[in-house]
Amino acid sequence: MIDLVIEQRRKSLGGFEVGHVLPFAKRRMVGPFVFFDHMGPVELAPGLPRTVDVRPHPHIGLATVTYLYAGEIMHRDSIGSQEAIRPGEVNWMTAGRGITHSERFEKARAEGDFLHGIQAWVALPNEHEEAAPAFSHHAGADLPQWSEDGVRGRLIAGDAYGLKAAVKTHSPLFYAHLEMDAGASAEIPTGHDERALYLATGEVEVDGQPFHAGQMVVFGPGAASFKATAPSTVMTLGGEPVGERFLYWNFVSSSKERLEQAKADWIAGRMKLPDMDNQEFIPLPPEPAPQPNPGS
Repeated sequence: MIDLVIEQRRKSLGGFEVGHVLPFAKRRMVGPFVFFDHMGPVELAPGLPRTVDVRPHPHIGLATVTYLYAGEIMHRDSIGSQEAIRPGEVNWMTAGRGITHSERFEKARAEGDFLHGIQAWVALPNEHEEAAPAFSHHAGADLPQWSEDGVRGRLIAGDAYGLKAAVKTHSPLFYAHLEMDAGASAEIPTGHDERALYLATGEVEVDGQPFHAGQMVVFGPGAASFKATAPSTVMTLGGEPVGERFLYWNFVSSSKERLEQAKADWIAGRMKLPDMDNQEFIPLPPEPAPQPNPGS
């Protein structure tokens, strides 16, 4: 059963646009997935200015999950990691009690590039919110693949479709990439009450209802399946809820007080910058202006 349909909201990052999906006013999270952005698709010309890069910035209380269909991004972080991510690979960064990182388009700057991918955040359960920061890169056999009846799949994280990915997660979840031929059908994994699909390209039908690229379909409990009516790129995701989470900028926490501490730490320079990228950073954004009281 379909619970909700979320349409991506396009947002400029200064050099290209992303489609923002989660959080949404009527659905803040799907399982532990608390943030979901569709990057591109976009052509990046040689000589791309550095202002388009994502300069060093902080996170707490979450894991960032970067996955590309096309292009390359260079990751550097405050625990010494430096890793280029390419199509079909995963950069999984656990922020825990705090980490900073940058994402640079160095290949695009040198020779041009075509960028297309997804950035998701997974909220950490309470007992892991203050874990030590960590980073892992996964490719090949770490991300099991299958092919059947017009569906070619790759499991990015968790357990689903009879497979298990090597990515270390902190709560029960699944996250998969499906490439589907027109006419092919696939299931939404069961075992979790909170599940969704996101259509990156193409068209699919659920119970005869059509959906297009840029839409996330959130399902209620029970069996669910979908059919591609055109060649399609689909992400399936879900998992067990971790409880209410508060968000401010790049910070996620079960505690509003912890968000305030993270803000103060960033402003005061108490969060270490990446050793290999420590000459600039993104300042804390201003607090949103208070909204007028209706009728006042």
